Amino acid sequence: MSNPKLLLPLRIPELGPSLGKLVTGTPRPSGWLPLDSARYRLATRIISNAGEARRLSVNGERAAALAAIGRAAWQEAWEEAVSSVADLVLSRIAEQLEAEAVAVGMSRGKRGELGIGAADRRALAARLGSAGSDLVPTLDELEERATNVLDATALNRGAVEAWQESLKIAARQLEAAWLALEQGVQREEYRWKGVADRVAGWRRSLWPVGLVGALVLLPTIWLGLILGGYVDVPNWLQSAWSAVFDR
Repeated sequence: MSNPKLLLPLRIPELGPSLGKLVTGTPRPSGWLPLDSARYRLATRIISNAGEARRLSVNGERAAALAAIGRAAWQEAWEEAVSSVADLVLSRIAEQLEAEAVAVGMSRGKRGELGIGAADRRALAARLGSAGSDLVPTLDELEERATNVLDATALNRGAVEAWQESLKIAARQLEAAWLALEQGVQREEYRWKGVADRVAGWRRSLWPVGLVGALVLLPTIWLGLILGGYVDVPNWLQSAWSAVFDR
């Protein structure tokens, strides 16, 4: 371990500018799913992690400072954002399917079959999470460079500068991952709109209604034919028929 007095100060760069549109936001079509809350939480968490790393660094807690803004911290923030967005998407999808099902008169039992299960959620989260695939190697590089600055002195200034640059790259890559996530949400919109359209086109089967109608109508027609003299009264109905009509 190097003498703490000889260690090069661990300065954490401002990450807000490198986060770009993750901070400023991007325009999205009106009328569907707002993602600003999830975006804001993700950006805020990264900036807060950087602030915590600065505090720990000033207090001489170098290893803790590196961990506060290290690979795991970035990964956890991203996974939390993906999970939050997945929940938002599923909630909106469930609302749309329910509304369409009610509009076409689908029974409660039939509507229950439209429920989105755990497997659907896992698949959706995996599709959305894939937006961060390019973030992984960036974080791997950040982790590798962080090990080089734990004991860095003035002789290792280049290692510290490389680590600082890796933080900025990670922030820019996180911005790219978020933009890809937004595009993934739009794809989910189109995917589930097709499902909602099929629900909207659902029509109740008419054969039970026809069957009930036939069961009611046929005896009425038959009775009318008997009354009109077109059909003889059957033997099994003779006694009851006489009791009613021969008085």
